[in-house]
Amino acid sequence: MTADAGLQQARIVAGFGRNHLADLGDGIPLPCVARGRRTDVVCGDQVLLRFGQPAVIESVLPRRNTLWRQDDWRSKVFAANLDLVLVVVAAEPGPNLDLAGRAIIAAQAEDIPVAIIINKRDLPGAAALRKQLQPLQDAGYELIELAARADPDDARATLRPWLEGRVSMLLGASGVGKSTLVNTLIPGLDVQTQTISTALNAGRHTTTATRLYHAHDLGTGTALLDSPGFQSFGLQQLSTTQLQHAFPEIKRLNGQCRFNNCSHRHEPGCAVRAAVETGGIASSRMALYLRVLQELLAAPPA
Repeated sequence: MTADAGLQQARIVAGFGRNHLADLGDGIPLPCVARGRRTDVVCGDQVLLRFGQPAVIESVLPRRNTLWRQDDWRSKVFAANLDLVLVVVAAEPGPNLDLAGRAIIAAQAEDIPVAIIINKRDLPGAAALRKQLQPLQDAGYELIELAARADPDDARATLRPWLEGRVSMLLGASGVGKSTLVNTLIPGLDVQTQTISTALNAGRHTTTATRLYHAHDLGTGTALLDSPGFQSFGLQQLSTTQLQHAFPEIKRLNGQCRFNNCSHRHEPGCAVRAAVETGGIASSRMALYLRVLQELLAAPPA
């Protein structure tokens, strides 16, 4: 309980519009609403509730981090207070590595640890995908290979050390097998999904929002956030400095360029471009950095 006996701390596990579900620690979702027109409450938030019919979210406690995207049209916050982001890719459908790279940048900008799951490793295209992801592995990211549908027991055993005791989020484009993976990791997920949909009275709409599921079978305190597949990932919320720091291979060269404010585009004495020329930084990674940088520079003033 908080100092105000009328308030109770809880964690948001689902939401649609102003309607949310909060977990008080007993695993039973409590319907609640955001006060006024507030719409910035997201899955994973720690909040203070005032009980009533319905319960009301009085305030959102300070976040450790947030995962979000922003483009010319809107900002979208996925979740808050994450311990790990798992970016899921697969050989089928054809992998969108630009999209995966952008999701990784968003997580890194918030200092959220990231790993990459290669799902459907049993498919013929997995070897080619592994080779395409080598630049990310060279940059320091772990690659986790599994086949959630073909070998669910191995998938659970492989991911357990990563998930245990953590609040983790799965991110990935549509079709990479994310839903299969979530169902593999959390027995009885259909029951949890039905409970959330019924409690929110939102039916099919809840499938378009991020949800937090308890994964007690994977260890105390383990939770998994599932998000809808995405087709774009703007990063206009970032500054140029944040973008540079979100690339470990660029961050390692911080301070080695001739100019302190080097953008790594055309300035003389650039250590980053020199590393690309000698193979120390993959050209595909540099190309992604330059694409996102150009978008930031072209974005309208906030």
